[in-house]
Amino acid sequence: MNFYKELELILEEKSPQKKIESFHTFYELYKAGEVSFKDAYTAKEFTKPSYEDLCRVVPPQDVPKRKNLTTKEGQIILVHAVAHIEYSAIDLALDGAYRYKGLPKKYYDDWLKVADDEIRHFLMLDALLHEIDAKYGDIAVHNALFEASQRAQKFIDRMAVVPRYLEANGLDATPMILTKLKKLPKNEMIEKIIKTLEIILREEVDHVKKGDVWFNYACEKEGVSKEIYFQIIEKYYPQGFLRAKNLNIQGRKDAGFSCSELNFMAKKDVC
Repeated sequence: MNFYKELELILEEKSPQKKIESFHTFYELYKAGEVSFKDAYTAKEFTKPSYEDLCRVVPPQDVPKRKNLTTKEGQIILVHAVAHIEYSAIDLALDGAYRYKGLPKKYYDDWLKVADDEIRHFLMLDALLHEIDAKYGDIAVHNALFEASQRAQKFIDRMAVVPRYLEANGLDATPMILTKLKKLPKNEMIEKIIKTLEIILREEVDHVKKGDVWFNYACEKEGVSKEIYFQIIEKYYPQGFLRAKNLNIQGRKDAGFSCSELNFMAKKDVC
């Protein structure tokens, strides 16, 4: 089985069930050493996300806003939004493994493990959606994560933008959501959502950490300082760090962010 060709097929698969089944088959063969790396290929430029036929895609400002989380509608909107992030993250991790060749095997090990985690996260959220009589694709979604992966094609940029910016922003946002949920009256579904988000938050720290490792690797290969991170982010996101007032200091430190980086983002000494 050819590593790159198989990942290309998985990335293009439109059915979540078939995508996940195909990945699990591939991943077991990969771990058993039965997948070969043949570098004579050119990575495709994907022009559409794999979920486009399943979900109605709208501009970010038109995605339904979270409402009263004590209602079924509010819970569906919240869980669906997080499920879409996790489903998008599956393809982001797979594309990271597919798009860049000639790297140490540990790199591919890391991003396939991330993809496996994201699949598990998505399945947990999908199960919650079914419990509240919904399914992935019921709510309009945006393409922000997919578009970011298409823009950030250079390896050092991808490692900065996807794990160290987009996923790291999730380390800031999820605790705020959890705080709101924990203030609500006790409810079985709310408790399940809280438990699921806590699992995802813990494991996302490791994903950002993996990105930090490979961002550092890219900086060393290019002979540049890690401080180039802020220049890269400003290039793609000139509006800056949107969640700087709510930084998850400990989570980001555990994921590899330095105190100097955190102080710069917070515009004050926070560690």
